[in-house]
Amino acid sequence: MDDSMDSSMDRGNRYENLARQVSAIGAVKRGLGRVLPAECPSGSAIVLALLNHHGDMRMGRVAELMAVDMSVSSRHVAHTVDRGWVERLPDPADRRSRILHLTLAGEDMLAVLDRRLTDMLARTLAEWSDDDVELLTTLLARLRDSFGDCRAHHA
Repeated sequence: MDDSMDSSMDRGNRYENLARQVSAIGAVKRGLGRVLPAECPSGSAIVLALLNHHGDMRMGRVAELMAVDMSVSSRHVAHTVDRGWVERLPDPADRRSRILHLTLAGEDMLAVLDRRLTDMLARTLAEWSDDDVELLTTLLARLRDSFGDCRAHHA
């Protein structure tokens, strides 16, 4: 076999192994989801995080950022509104529309979520060096950036 064939096969194996590891991230996400309070499932936590990060927005923008159908995002938003974490305010640009706004109670819930997730990661990765945690953080950010904004291509 020539060198170009060896190189091609090695690369294929490398990406096959990577694909298996990326697929296993679902187990990591499920593990992180288990530390969320029962009253704040992952969809609601995402809504809170999006409003915290991006500020007030319409429902359509939430659906777009979550890369889900409007009916799915509506269900998650309704849960957060029912708990007083998010409020629907009149949109100054179009009074028929509503703007979603994170409340102080929502900010408090986000603080609880952040603390729980951070504590779990600290316990789970306690044996990791600071350099390894930093490397993982850097590589995950780089992987996300390499994929670009997949939400824009969702529809």
